[in-house]
Amino acid sequence: MNRLWSRLGVRAASVGLLLTGLAGGVYLGQDREIQQQNASAQIVLPAAPSEMQLLKERQAYHAADRAFRDQAEDVAAAKAATQAKSAAGKAWTLEKKAIAAEKKAAEAKKAAEAKKAAAEAGESGGSGGPAEFTGDIPASCSEYSGSREIGCALMVDKGFAIAQFPCLDKLWKKESGWNYKATNPSSGAYGIPQSLPGSKMASAGSDWKTNPATQIEWGLGYIKGRYGTPCGAWNHSQNVGWY
Repeated sequence: MNRLWSRLGVRAASVGLLLTGLAGGVYLGQDREIQQQNASAQIVLPAAPSEMQLLKERQAYHAADRAFRDQAEDVAAAKAATQAKSAAGKAWTLEKKAIAAEKKAAEAKKAAEAKKAAAEAGESGGSGGPAEFTGDIPASCSEYSGSREIGCALMVDKGFAIAQFPCLDKLWKKESGWNYKATNPSSGAYGIPQSLPGSKMASAGSDWKTNPATQIEWGLGYIKGRYGTPCGAWNHSQNVGWY
């Protein structure tokens, strides 16, 4: 019986030691795991500031990149605006040149048409054609007085029809008002027909400065030689402003 109890005591002691060892092993394992977790925590914690620094650097990089792109866009927009302004200025210059050229061409065309009309009027002769006056025709030169009556009589004497006198009357009324002393202060043209220079009328008489008849005779010769008829001269004056 003593041996039996002794054996049971040994076995119980062995089991107790085994259980104690297991408990100690479990405790040691838990303690080692806790230590490993603490060590891992110590390793991870220092990495957090580095990641924050990296994040800040990336944010700074992206912000700098956006700022650079915005600046590049502003520079491109300013350059485009400058180019557009320059192109608009060149277009306006070309447009003004085109308008001036068109105006010049129109004036040249008008002058050519006037010259043609004057030539046709001169070729029409003394009575009839486009150079003939179509308004009221005086019955005789006695309807006028002063230099106008002299002008009418000399015109008929030169072979022109009396129907031409209304044209001559308008022409010299415009040029001098039938004043034999009329002087153009700008050009120096003188007398009833506004001869330029006035001394040309000396071919009709030495009294060209004071005698209306001398001036009229010269003027009628000039009109006949250049325009054919008084109405031809008047038409030319109407078209271009002079005869």
